[in-house]
Amino acid sequence: MGVSRPVPPPSAAAVLAVDAGNSKTDVALIAADGRVLGTGRAGGFQPPRVGVEAAVDVVGRAVAEAAAAAGLPEPAAGAPYAVRVSACLANADLPVEEALLAQAIDARGWGTATEVRNDTFAILRAGLGENAGGPRGVAVVCGAGINCVGMLPDGRTARFPALGQISGDWGGGGGLAAEAMWWAARAEDGRGGPTELATALPRHFARDSMHALIEALHLGIVEPVRMHELVPVLFDVAAAGDPVAAALVERQAEEVVALASVALERLGLLAEEAPVLLGGSVLAARHPRLNGRVEALLAERAPHARVSVVTAAPVLGAGLLGLDALGAGPEAYGKLRAHFG
Repeated sequence: MGVSRPVPPPSAAAVLAVDAGNSKTDVALIAADGRVLGTGRAGGFQPPRVGVEAAVDVVGRAVAEAAAAAGLPEPAAGAPYAVRVSACLANADLPVEEALLAQAIDARGWGTATEVRNDTFAILRAGLGENAGGPRGVAVVCGAGINCVGMLPDGRTARFPALGQISGDWGGGGGLAAEAMWWAARAEDGRGGPTELATALPRHFARDSMHALIEALHLGIVEPVRMHELVPVLFDVAAAGDPVAAALVERQAEEVVALASVALERLGLLAEEAPVLLGGSVLAARHPRLNGRVEALLAERAPHARVSVVTAAPVLGAGLLGLDALGAGPEAYGKLRAHFG
């Protein structure tokens, strides 16, 4: 969703790129030729928890840091930092949320035009080359949660609400950790069958039983935000042959492939060669059992898909989307990619 403001001065950047995730916010001011003029970083972007204005304040701290690095003064009326703000934001899961956040960001006066997308689009664009006509492909992000988007050069997209269980989602780091805890708790108290997770999970937190770990999490002795640490433990137990852990990894692979294949079908790409990009901390870790199974299942359901893992900084994707909108030339794309490695 986009809104517009006055024309920026000649000293302004072409693109103010924003990648705002749940844990951190990255900003880059980018010149028309692709040079990065300044970067900034701030904390996580969590409007559901702190409210829209407070969440945008966090972005503002990263923007101020980037502007200072670029030697730009604070924006005055009619003098934004950039021609275009290209913001890819966590928690912008629905078009109505994108519109609300675009209005809030535009009100800060950082750019002449503001475009807000869900942060999964940053991963997608970062992993796609500069194809003739524009971006084309599908990305599945499996980090704290799970989401999928796709794009075509004509501007059509495929996307999902990605609101958790109420929108049919399963998995991601948070979901996998919760499932591992569920199976391990039931294994220890007798409601479920045996699994090595019942030993491995508490051991990770130096506890001698699931009961002790559950108590520590419930009382805040082990902070619940550390639950994500259990995902590598789950994969290690699965790799050792534990059937419960292996089944969870298998189901995660099936969910990734379901998202990718449906997005490809919606965009008419199932029958032709198209990139499928895997991103987020869980998929970027390249666990052989998970990623290998994803590739095997995609070979069956979408045999023309070209699978690859994206590890580039998501703010690169936000910047590329901004350059796309401004009709940048090949050299600009090359300079921007080179900066972010």
